Amino acid sequence: MKGPFTPPFTIKQGGKPLFPRPAFFVVAHMVYPAKRLRFQGMSDLSHLPLDALTLPVADRPHMPPIAGADPGAKRKGGQLAMIHRHYLQELSRVEAVMRRIEAGDAPPEELMSIILSTDMRKNLHAAGTICGHQCQVLSMHHNIEEYSMFPELEAAGNAALVAVVAQLRREHKVVHELLVRLEQEARALIEDPKPEHFDRAHDVFRRLADVVRSHFGYEETELAEAIGEYLGGI
Repeated sequence: MKGPFTPPFTIKQGGKPLFPRPAFFVVAHMVYPAKRLRFQGMSDLSHLPLDALTLPVADRPHMPPIAGADPGAKRKGGQLAMIHRHYLQELSRVEAVMRRIEAGDAPPEELMSIILSTDMRKNLHAAGTICGHQCQVLSMHHNIEEYSMFPELEAAGNAALVAVVAQLRREHKVVHELLVRLEQEARALIEDPKPEHFDRAHDVFRRLADVVRSHFGYEETELAEAIGEYLGGI
């Protein structure tokens, strides 16, 4: 059944939609303004060049084992990794599509229903729509963490955990800035599907994908036991 935000094309793999939740889609001319993606209290990193939007991997604090924790706590907290896997799968699928567009090839067999035709302008337009979708779903995920999960973990009073959450909040600022930039580039690509606009969107997307993979891995590793112990899971 088509919902109000179903895009004008179907993205399928093996007969199943790759993005099965129509309400999460951002249609070509309905991409949300960048200001709607901003988290309350987020610092402005817009002055930084794209190459500077990285994560301080070597300086990240770490969470030691929680004394007396339930033996099953990590398993319960592993639900976060399962959620992340979904987002990472979508990132990988978008990467595959964008690589094919960049090469000027027809899309691979399993993605045949997304793009379209041999008309590169239509392909570029679709790429902008997909990028807008990624902005929305990742922003929603981080908003949930910022305003629900993180405050609950901080309230546990574990000093090491508070330090890890503070680092994750700092990393969210970098992810957020990349999402804002990707949304802006996606809008430009949708409104004027030119190769140069695709190149800019692709550059931001690649940086976002690298940062998100690193951030998710760190978050899953450091928070799994705490989520299970203090929150009982997600």
